[in-house]
Amino acid sequence: MKKVLLSGNEAFARGAFEAGVKFASAYPGTPSTEILENISRYSEIYSEWCPNEKVALEVAGGAAVAGARSLAAMKHVGLNVAADPLFTLSYTGIEAGLVVITADDPNMYSSQNEQDNRHYARASKIPMLEPSDSQEAKDFISSALKISEKFDTPVLLRSTTRVSHSKTIVTLKEREEFEIKLFEKNTKKYVMIPAHARVRHKIVEKRLVELKKFSNSFSLNSQEIKDEEIGVISSGAVFQYVREALPFASFLKLSMIYPLPEETIRKFANQVKSLYVIEELDPFLEEQILSMGIKVIGKEITSQTGELSPELIREGFKKKTGKKFAVHFEESRTGNNQPATGKEKNIKIPIRPPVMCPGCPHRGIFYVLKKLKLIVMGDIGCYTLGVLPPLNAMDSCVCMGAGVGMAHGFEKASGSYKGKVVGVIGDSTFVHSGITPLINMAYNLSAGTVIILDNRTTAMTGRQHHPGTGFTLKGEKTKALDLEEISKASGADIVRRIDSYNLEEIEKTIKEEVEREKLSVIISENPCVLLTKEPTKLLSVINDLCKGCWICLKLGCPAISREGDIIAIDPLLCTGCGICMEVCKFDAIK
Repeated sequence: MKKVLLSGNEAFARGAFEAGVKFASAYPGTPSTEILENISRYSEIYSEWCPNEKVALEVAGGAAVAGARSLAAMKHVGLNVAADPLFTLSYTGIEAGLVVITADDPNMYSSQNEQDNRHYARASKIPMLEPSDSQEAKDFISSALKISEKFDTPVLLRSTTRVSHSKTIVTLKEREEFEIKLFEKNTKKYVMIPAHARVRHKIVEKRLVELKKFSNSFSLNSQEIKDEEIGVISSGAVFQYVREALPFASFLKLSMIYPLPEETIRKFANQVKSLYVIEELDPFLEEQILSMGIKVIGKEITSQTGELSPELIREGFKKKTGKKFAVHFEESRTGNNQPATGKEKNIKIPIRPPVMCPGCPHRGIFYVLKKLKLIVMGDIGCYTLGVLPPLNAMDSCVCMGAGVGMAHGFEKASGSYKGKVVGVIGDSTFVHSGITPLINMAYNLSAGTVIILDNRTTAMTGRQHHPGTGFTLKGEKTKALDLEEISKASGADIVRRIDSYNLEEIEKTIKEEVEREKLSVIISENPCVLLTKEPTKLLSVINDLCKGCWICLKLGCPAISREGDIIAIDPLLCTGCGICMEVCKFDAIK
């Protein structure tokens, strides 16, 4: 069989192909984005980007009820948006298998929080699997679909950034096809009015008991008894860390992490003297094992925040078990019967903070907002970087769509904020969850100002299409949502379009609209600079005219830097957007 090197996300996509999935949906979000991008390459699977995660799960649920094996993928906070259908699909069940991939982001590499989505499995009473590498990411799709169909339930499949983005060897198989059954009406199963839901809730509880029995015989849970002094229970990427950090220990690797295999855990606990649970984020496994009456050590040695690593696990065990065990461990690690020195090279790596790209169409907006000293309710996207120096022009970032809703709340909180607050939101985020709060502003007679930063893409996650771009996931031309018309239909009194590279127009328009006693929407237009391949013009500095005032540096453009007493523009980075020419008072940039 063919072996290839795949990331976890590529492997999830391959697993969907091999397992006969016919429908897949998602909203892009790091670290899950590449799952659907790779699924779209398989012509056997219909795939689509959806306006948000709630819609993605609803359409995947509809396809599963229609009899097609289906998949929905999203990052961890996306499951918050999709929680409404998730909990009720647990009640209704499915016809064909339904897998929901949730990609957690320990250490928040690209997220606004660090939530542990294993709790969603417990809360919604849905089984959850967790792969530890790309091979398992592929194989667990098939396993999850089989469990889904056997127990008439959606199945959650948890990934993390490390599994989604790391590459390991995967053995490929051929695709397996499944016949789509014709839908038969069953209102008591699928129409969740209270009378039906009360009956279905009892079925869910019965199903959970059956799933607990099944988990004890689940073949993908595995154990290895080595040194009986110490036993470790872990799952996912953390299992790989533990195996590297403690190669001599006994292991119980859980692939089904909800519901837990209680009998399996008790048997393993009885075979070791000291039992540990190593897991990232919350003590999800630890608390459940303690509730079984089993003595276990967990968060005493690892943090409840951030991503783990072999080094952090080693450090935790050293502190807990003492010097003798630490030496034994280091000898195992070095493999040469010599204690490790503990010395490490002191290499200083330059800090590389995230910045907006040279020529980013969002830069001018935030430069003006800071200049006008406005309170800016921000949102999720590339433009969230507007909070960083030297722009420092964002005052909140909570979740997708909150920039609009919080701006309304500010305005209604006190009349003293009138004319001092704006909501800022990107085009993809506006479609995702910004329309309803704009409707709320209109309905509740707001006179606030919302700025839509329209760069014609979902830029932060890698420039994916959305309903406003005019193209589907597979690149097919489709209807493009008109942001101006949808803003008017949502109740905006005034809608104005501006050139995001024209600072004079930006400042004039924002001043006029924040002072207006009406609800207004400003649409700042220009495509993401990464979508336009060639610079519009080449810019350079006339050294004799540069006075070293450094005002152009306040734009935060990576192409502009100091060279002695004057500035310089890197021709390899400059896109020719021209904003630096606009701010220069001495005409030193041409």
